Amino acid sequence: MTLDRKSAARWGALLLAIAIAAGGAGYWLGLRNDHGDAAAKSAADGRKVLYWYDPMVPQERYDNPNSLSSMGMKTIPKYADEAPDMGPGITIDPAAQQNLGMRVVVAEMGVLPSDLAVTGTLDFNLREVAIVQARSGGFVSRVYGRAPGDVIAAGTPIADLLISDWAGAQTEYLAVRQLGKADLTAAARRRLTLLGMSDGLIAEVERTGRTHDVVTIRSPKAGVIQSLDVRAGMTLPAGASLAQVGGIGTVWLNAAVPEVQAEKIRVGLGASVTFAAFPGETFHGTITAILPTAQADSRTLTARIELANRRGQLRPGMFAKVNFGQDGLARLLVPSEAIIRTGTRTLVMLALPGGRYRPAEIRIGREGGGKTEVLAGLTANERVVASAQFLLDSEASLAGVAARPIGGDR
Repeated sequence: MTLDRKSAARWGALLLAIAIAAGGAGYWLGLRNDHGDAAAKSAADGRKVLYWYDPMVPQERYDNPNSLSSMGMKTIPKYADEAPDMGPGITIDPAAQQNLGMRVVVAEMGVLPSDLAVTGTLDFNLREVAIVQARSGGFVSRVYGRAPGDVIAAGTPIADLLISDWAGAQTEYLAVRQLGKADLTAAARRRLTLLGMSDGLIAEVERTGRTHDVVTIRSPKAGVIQSLDVRAGMTLPAGASLAQVGGIGTVWLNAAVPEVQAEKIRVGLGASVTFAAFPGETFHGTITAILPTAQADSRTLTARIELANRRGQLRPGMFAKVNFGQDGLARLLVPSEAIIRTGTRTLVMLALPGGRYRPAEIRIGREGGGKTEVLAGLTANERVVASAQFLLDSEASLAGVAARPIGGDR
């Protein structure tokens, strides 16, 4: 059942009255007994009556003892010699406070714990993808039995390529070297480089004096073969791609973060990651990017976390659980249970000096670990009620006590 604030206030006042009565204060019973006798007694004692009122609706005032309030209750006198008004707020009997289990805490600066836990999947680090190409066109004389999905080391051979043009160029180079003319030798050597020969191959030709027209094409890095487009007997043009190798020294974890919690993540925030495949082991990484588009079907943002994979045990496609860490920033925090949400505004119940209580409007931010960040409306070291605050708010509403506005009087 959902109650508006006015109805909730009346119920709260009723519960508060019960609590007060249970504590032996006798407050409500004493207020309701024999109003006529109270007025007569006040006249006999010489006490000055300012007005008559109903404690259930104290904002209503009447000028005679026989009045009925808007709630149909007899009114009682308000005496001039009663305790002076100490400012806006309500006062609760200490016995009632004990019966209500009232607890007061201090608003303090602190680091907001993170309770954001999401899931994600591993993917290749696309910054570590290598394309294996033939620098010169030729005939594939041999392949080395590789297949997509194979995990290979750096320098692993992919295929042997027979390049007929190289034999003639290398023969010319060896002949020019015999002439002993440095400029001609340099020009001939430059031609070999332009044909796609490595410095190591040219050095081998110089050392042995023999031509080498077969080159072994190797993977430039360790990783997984993602695609392999070469077979024995093929003729490849210059620049043709033989394979694509994805590095696995580091991997990306794409975590799906609900868009309503997007403010809790930022680039550089740490994350703890666990996998079902490795029970008891926790991996640590940081958010390196938050992708600019949201997933329309799941209403999530993708946070990219980079994880080191030194042992090669993390494989793309694995499912992970992700817990984001603290950001280390100090914020004004109150217990989340102290927050009163009315639907139109957010309140806390302040514990003021002199045993008074008053609602205060606040603006809140992030929440985590049972704490809520207060952005405005409260200052450090102010005291707020963390339990029974709804009853106090109901009583304050019935008493006509206005909530302290954001940026208002202290």
